[in-house]
Amino acid sequence: MESINIIIDALPTLLKGLYWTVVITVISLIIALIIGLVLGICSITRNKLLRAIATIYVDIIRGTPILVQILFIYFGLPSVTGITMSALTAGIIAISINAGAYLVEIFRAGINSIDKGQMEAGRTLGFSYAETMRIIILPQAVRRMIPAFVNQFIVSIKDTSLLSVIGIAELTFAGQSIYAMNFRAFQILFAVGVLYFIIIYILTMFSRWLERRLDVS
Repeated sequence: MESINIIIDALPTLLKGLYWTVVITVISLIIALIIGLVLGICSITRNKLLRAIATIYVDIIRGTPILVQILFIYFGLPSVTGITMSALTAGIIAISINAGAYLVEIFRAGINSIDKGQMEAGRTLGFSYAETMRIIILPQAVRRMIPAFVNQFIVSIKDTSLLSVIGIAELTFAGQSIYAMNFRAFQILFAVGVLYFIIIYILTMFSRWLERRLDVS
């Protein structure tokens, strides 16, 4: 009973941390989608410079730990540029850049999965490359990529737990601040894990439902 009371008392603070976890993830993924779309298209163009930029970005971000990226953006860049930023801003930038690298590959694979004849048909109809991509290719590709987008959302939610190292009051940091005061680490971390599990389970079920709907259609 005592453990339950401890969790109940901690719940408002944990739910506030969960709120910030979701907010950070949503904002970051919106930015990451823009990065992924732009560089995803760059990665399949005939322009060697644009392809090189996309490839270098993906290789660097995917080849380094996200924790290093968070610390680099929050501590490293200001020490060189002299421009300081809040922990929240640094966290959103780090999650966005990291998720963006994976979304580049998702967009690239999704666009490449569309039959090349679709592009040729669009150009034959008089559409420019950009118009063909926007009107014909991307709508089909995005439909196939939706489950992958949901999966990246799940990954990014878990990645936000690392933002506690720079003091962002997301769910993990909220849990740490509570058990630092009441020394009930087991109960608090159990509650933190349950909250993560609930939101990720909901997203996982949503992703599976989407996959079934898309398979049927």
